[in-house]
Amino acid sequence: MSAERVAQELRGVLAGAGLSGSFLVRDLSTGEEIGIDPDIEFPVASLVKVPLAVAVLDRIHDGRIDGAAMIDVEPGRIASPGPVGLSRFRHPARIAVDDLLYLSTALSDNAASDALFDLVPPTEVNRTLRDAGVSGIAVRHRMRDLVETPAEQFDPGDVHLAHSLAIGSRTAGRGHPIPQLDVSRANSGSARAFVDLLEALWLSARFPTGVAAQVRSLMGQNVIRHRLAPDFSSDASKWSSKTGTLLNLRHETGVVEHDDGGTFAIAALTESMVPAATQPAAEAVMAQVARTMHDHLRAQ
Repeated sequence: MSAERVAQELRGVLAGAGLSGSFLVRDLSTGEEIGIDPDIEFPVASLVKVPLAVAVLDRIHDGRIDGAAMIDVEPGRIASPGPVGLSRFRHPARIAVDDLLYLSTALSDNAASDALFDLVPPTEVNRTLRDAGVSGIAVRHRMRDLVETPAEQFDPGDVHLAHSLAIGSRTAGRGHPIPQLDVSRANSGSARAFVDLLEALWLSARFPTGVAAQVRSLMGQNVIRHRLAPDFSSDASKWSSKTGTLLNLRHETGVVEHDDGGTFAIAALTESMVPAATQPAAEAVMAQVARTMHDHLRAQ
């Protein structure tokens, strides 16, 4: 079956789960790839923590930042805390920069990320990517801005109302009345842009060797493993990734390294038309689509 036919059938699978999205799978050994609308720009939510880690580690590598430097983090930095990490702390904490990187990338801790953004603001993260020749990712704001959405205005039992506001309001130009979902105001990127970043981290010399290796290690320690990981983790493969979630957006981008030497970069950026915060079926379909694309490419 041709790649075009595979993509067409998988669009139907996504639609059946109430999803649309941008997918790209690239064989890093050959450059061959298969995608579904891979150049559509999306708000990227916590995927931005990968370029943030790159920028911070780049400055640690050249001595502008000391990875052992202790940073004082006050509670309440994030108005609506996430489920883990410093975001849930009730008392001040002193954390080394190196450990903030772990919390930000592997645990997706928003408070840790904003402490890193204090050291390397969004404009500097963008400059690091541009200097390395990585394009298509725009970093515009900190994580605190990301969690000040309509969802925080509703009681937990009514959060579906925030999802209803998010669904169907996007303009033809990918704008949105909710700033965090508007690609001209939010941190944004495409599946292709993130696969390009992963390729730069896994293969090329665009980043110093130590920087790339440390980002790969942090992504390999990702503890959020309910989305694509079940379809890409095994005794014979390693899955290193970062997820991103905001309202009706569900993303994951990562690299699967097989014991036989096969290495594939994968990006799955999706939005749901179902007004519900918890959608395990959508997570499973995301993984199914990404795995089917990977298997088609691997069989070539």
